[in-house]
Amino acid sequence: MSENFEVNSFKKIVRLSDDELANLWKTYLADRSNKSVRDKLIVQYIYLTRYVIGRIKVNLPPTFTYEDITSYGVEGLIDAVEKFSPHKGAKFETYALMRIRGCIIDRIRSTDWLPRTVRKKIKEVKEASEFLKQKLDRNPTTSEIAEYMGLEKEKVEEILSQDTGVDSLYDKKGQGDESVEIIDTIEDKKSERPEEAIEKKDAKRQLEFALKRLPERERMLLVFYYHENMTLKEIGEAINVSESRVCQLHAQAIMKLRNILSTSRSERLAKSIV
Repeated sequence: MSENFEVNSFKKIVRLSDDELANLWKTYLADRSNKSVRDKLIVQYIYLTRYVIGRIKVNLPPTFTYEDITSYGVEGLIDAVEKFSPHKGAKFETYALMRIRGCIIDRIRSTDWLPRTVRKKIKEVKEASEFLKQKLDRNPTTSEIAEYMGLEKEKVEEILSQDTGVDSLYDKKGQGDESVEIIDTIEDKKSERPEEAIEKKDAKRQLEFALKRLPERERMLLVFYYHENMTLKEIGEAINVSESRVCQLHAQAIMKLRNILSTSRSERLAKSIV
């Protein structure tokens, strides 16, 4: 299969049933040299590349295009199909998402267009920022970083503006139980009160917990609709169901989320009373 597969063409893909997909995997695992079967599997999972690209924050120069990133994602998907071992216990989707994301980031990072001196300055600013974060117990401002480094604020901003690396908002910083996702460390410009921040963090945690309890298809549908900004029609074409059925599944998923969240709140209230 060409690595320049056009992701938008996934709308035309006829999705196989679970049984058909299982049989396709069985055939391929019995003979991994069968490229025709391999390509059929890749087509069935090509939507995962768009999912990964949507979750990765990419700051790139004009020399990189969306098509470039897509081709890297397809490379990762091909690699995932060829190396997948079901006996290890992981679902293919979970394994593939990791391989696709890793391939995209590795390919981009392998092309470092910044001079070594600039990269060194960026590293120094980031190290200073991390040091101040630990000292102040919060994210430092640009002015604080500049003062600590003995630089002008504008100079620090200029250095950071040159950092055109690739980071996922869902990468984790820290070790073990104290690790947090980068998205949770972004400074809130509205300076909300601490109690409001705690409430929002708790709400996010509860929502993530509820989402994990949804069936895979309903969870992916919500991701496509709210994160990828896909229309109901596009989602229907992607999962091979009618637009009206997508609407029903969406309503069903929202109802389940509400019930899960409602039950969770009731349980917490009961515990607090006891």
